[in-house]
Amino acid sequence: MRKVYGSQLLPMVGHLRNVLEAHGIECLLKNEFTSGAIGELPPGECWPELWIMDDARFDEAAAIVSAVSLENLADPGEGWRCEQCGELLEGQFTHCWNCGHSRVVN
Repeated sequence: MRKVYGSQLLPMVGHLRNVLEAHGIECLLKNEFTSGAIGELPPGECWPELWIMDDARFDEAAAIVSAVSLENLADPGEGWRCEQCGELLEGQFTHCWNCGHSRVVN
């Protein structure tokens, strides 16, 4: 069993667990409920951690985590205006929240 990821953001650790399990990599989430111990223990010791069960799949799991984790997201780019309804949207969105129209990429 090897640790593949740790973060103070429990939702991100949970998301990565779901992604790895979707790839058939069995995982264990540690420190899910230790945030209450911060102050008595160092914060880094209380952060949620994602461990994989099969050491042989560590490199594969680490590559998936690296590709998916929020820390490695590219700049979302410029905002865009929906061609259908004219709503102004931020660059990370692929569909208009107002009318559901897909972003047109040139």
